[in-house]
Amino acid sequence: MKRFHVHLHVDDLNRSTGFYSQLFAAQPLRVEGDYAKWMLEDPPVNFAISTRGGKPGIDHLGIQTDDAEELAVLKARAEAADLALLDEGTTTCCYARSEKHWITDPQGVAWEYFHTLGNIPIFNEAVPAPGAAAACCEGAQRSKSRS
Repeated sequence: MKRFHVHLHVDDLNRSTGFYSQLFAAQPLRVEGDYAKWMLEDPPVNFAISTRGGKPGIDHLGIQTDDAEELAVLKARAEAADLALLDEGTTTCCYARSEKHWITDPQGVAWEYFHTLGNIPIFNEAVPAPGAAAACCEGAQRSKSRS
């Protein structure tokens, strides 16, 4: 099974968490100081919000797969369509370890295709350069800049 993924940047995590909890009639599956995630079954969507990144709004969209084979099919489809693909392989982001790759649509919207391998206790394991902020889903930013 595949699940649609939406990641939004918000300016007030508590207010947005309350809003989306009411909208979805469900509490988030995971809440951190800068992040919240719902794994909804109806419709099947991985909906995440965070205070990391740029201005409020859509950060990226994506498809989460249940297994590596589904992810390989999506990757092959993108490659066959001659889409610019950024393959991150196994990486960490958004409190999870995942196998992922990115493509960018004609409007510059980044799409993340990923298979979650497990949860981690921190936002990501990458160490930013001194003075730089760690960005969520840095592949989305690199993917957008390649388009």
